[in-house]
Amino acid sequence: MTVQAHIASLERKHGDLEEELQSILASPSADDREIAELKRRKLRLKDEMQRLKASTRH
Repeated sequence: MTVQAHIASLERKHGDLEEELQSILASPSADDREIAELKRRKLRLKDEMQRLKASTRH
């Protein structure tokens, strides 16, 4: 898998997590722990994407 393909895959996963997060936030019985975990996962993906993008610029 190329770096660009890996970044694209991470972007899709990030988008999927965002959709899941929005769905949970719309629920009146949203679980704070689940929300926090989804946000952490999104942040890890974002950090990985930024790291990969920075490594391809050099």
